[in-house]
Amino acid sequence: MKKVDLLNLKGEKVKELKLNENVFDITPNDKVLYDAIILSRASLRQGTHKTKNRSEVRGGGRKPWRQKGTGRARQGSIRAVQWVGGGRYGTPVPRDYSKKQNRKERRLALLSALTEKANEKELIVVDNLTLSTPKTKEMLALLKTLNIEDKKVLMIVKELEENTILASRNLQNVILITADEINVLDLVATNAVLITEEALNSIEEVLK
Repeated sequence: MKKVDLLNLKGEKVKELKLNENVFDITPNDKVLYDAIILSRASLRQGTHKTKNRSEVRGGGRKPWRQKGTGRARQGSIRAVQWVGGGRYGTPVPRDYSKKQNRKERRLALLSALTEKANEKELIVVDNLTLSTPKTKEMLALLKTLNIEDKKVLMIVKELEENTILASRNLQNVILITADEINVLDLVATNAVLITEEALNSIEEVLK
């Protein structure tokens, strides 16, 4: 059974925690994890791209010149695709990029990502993340104490606190979420997971 140290905000070891083997010690499924990442990234695409085709541009209602006798190439409309200001051909139209993945696969992907974090020693558990002030420098001091100031950090808490939100929102390398918002994309996109003991217990309770 895997174990992890529980630290306080000073970086001191408080005790040792046993990680749930059904959550942090499974055999990772790389294929399902990859599919979940593609699904997550695809769902972020708006799909609102649009250009006008020949039937949607303004003008070009009549033939610009007669078919024969002018010496020029025959043309049917000044809004054909070869004309400046004409319609576009084969260009994007609005579409939905979202993909589907069944519930068991989504759960397996999340468990695989959590197991990878535990295997790579990128899981840091603290007793709380309650800050005394809403200042960014206090959050930076905490990250430095835990030796993760130069890493991209995913912070997971049970409930959001105002000081934690304000102290972390200006840091580009910090993502703050609650335990019920945990997702594969944030896990694989970060180098360290800083999680409170309360949030860890909540995740294990749901996923065990």
